[in-house]
Amino acid sequence: MRQAERMSRIGVETAFDVLLQARKLEAQGRDIVHLEIGEPDFPTPHHIIEAAQKALDDGWTHYGPTQGFPDVRESIAGYVSRTRAISVGPENVCVVPGGKPIIFFSILALVDHGDEVIYPNPGFPIYESMIRFAGGVPVPMPLIEKRGFSLDLDLLRSKINERTRLVILNSPENPTGGVIPAEDVRAIANLVRGRDLMVLSDEIYSRMWYEEAPVSVASFPEMKEQTIILDGFSKTYAMTGWRMGYGVMPEWLAESVNKLMVNSNSCTASFSQRAAIAALDGPQEEAERMIAEFRRRRDDFCAGLNSIPGFRCALPGGAFYAFPNIEGTGLGSREMAHRLLHEAGVACLSGTAFGEYGDGYVRFSYAASLENLMEAVRRIGEFVGRLPSPLARQEMPVG
Repeated sequence: MRQAERMSRIGVETAFDVLLQARKLEAQGRDIVHLEIGEPDFPTPHHIIEAAQKALDDGWTHYGPTQGFPDVRESIAGYVSRTRAISVGPENVCVVPGGKPIIFFSILALVDHGDEVIYPNPGFPIYESMIRFAGGVPVPMPLIEKRGFSLDLDLLRSKINERTRLVILNSPENPTGGVIPAEDVRAIANLVRGRDLMVLSDEIYSRMWYEEAPVSVASFPEMKEQTIILDGFSKTYAMTGWRMGYGVMPEWLAESVNKLMVNSNSCTASFSQRAAIAALDGPQEEAERMIAEFRRRRDDFCAGLNSIPGFRCALPGGAFYAFPNIEGTGLGSREMAHRLLHEAGVACLSGTAFGEYGDGYVRFSYAASLENLMEAVRRIGEFVGRLPSPLARQEMPVG
């Protein structure tokens, strides 16, 4: 039977497709180094698990409020107020199952057919998918490698017009690991302040930074009322399977998000919300150790990639992704990712999985053991060593 036209406008995440391909190869006896999926390879801290187990024993197994339990929202509001140097209350917090609902609900609540949404490219593919699904017009904002994968502010200024309803920021960023410098965030705030538009600030990697701490656009004067902060527990606390995220936004928008939430999910799991309080208000040492280990892996893995002819890998400022430029190898992004999987046994993603401006790059997740990361470097190096030089490739006869 015929599906609704809108289904032709919705996309997917390539990472899960590549994982499926890699699993099929493993079923055939191939050994694969998995660097495609973006989730921490650490266990959830034990005190968080204990809180969930106690919640289950205590009967937190039924429906809760659509917006989230008041004490959970109070804990989140306190955390966001401390870390962003702003004052928000539980009325500004919407608890949702994972971070994606805040992307989906915010776009549905704000974007009408023909409205424009500016978003980072290369960027998380769900941004463009949801903009198109809602009938909006995606306006890609290229991220510049020589600027540490930050924005061109003059280009951003030129793209904002009376049809712009939403600007999406992501810092630290997926897939590049780039962190928008504080002075650039200030300039963005000055650019959008007072306009009839909102900023969706995806801060899911806000705790995962290595040199310069990311700054939230909501922290600048008068921007709290124009900003939706997206954050959650998946990355910082290795809780990807718990499906615990939240948005912090003006009260008028929270009312709309709650309507969308009750029509889709009813509420977020009650016992997971008890664990969320333990995560935010409990010990932070395990989360800090995980980030320190990511820093160690980043340094060694990126150094290894930079030793491979044709690879040029900027040192990411945050998250747990390396996004090397591979143009010097003579292979395109899709071919490189495909051949690394099938010929070298290394699963990664083509930069084009994150948008047109990702061409010439591939993404590796270094949420894997250092041993596996260095094995991946060895395999990639051997694979590239077997390639003809780019000049030789140009001179090879066709057919």
